[in-house]
Amino acid sequence: MGVEIELYAERPTRRSRPLRGSYGHGGPLASVLARLPPGEGRLGRIDPYRDTPVNEQDAGAALAELPALEALAASPQQQEAVRDLGRMLADCAATPGSWLLFVGD
Repeated sequence: MGVEIELYAERPTRRSRPLRGSYGHGGPLASVLARLPPGEGRLGRIDPYRDTPVNEQDAGAALAELPALEALAASPQQQEAVRDLGRMLADCAATPGSWLLFVGD
């Protein structure tokens, strides 16, 4: 199981191309996200088995949830995955009209 992240300039469609992606931390990111209560907050809504789109406003709100997620990271790989998630969330929040797509297995 893994969760990869892609940043889009607008709401992603099948023909959209991501501006950039995070593909190296899928397994560790999914593991740490699984420790969150399901459906709680923005990050708790990410489904590791389906694609989950997040707009710039939700990405900005999710930044406030990162300290709690960092506290759940049990390994250096999970800690790096959370830091990478933070960079992607910050880029999305700072880019008007952008979206993140969390690509589940």
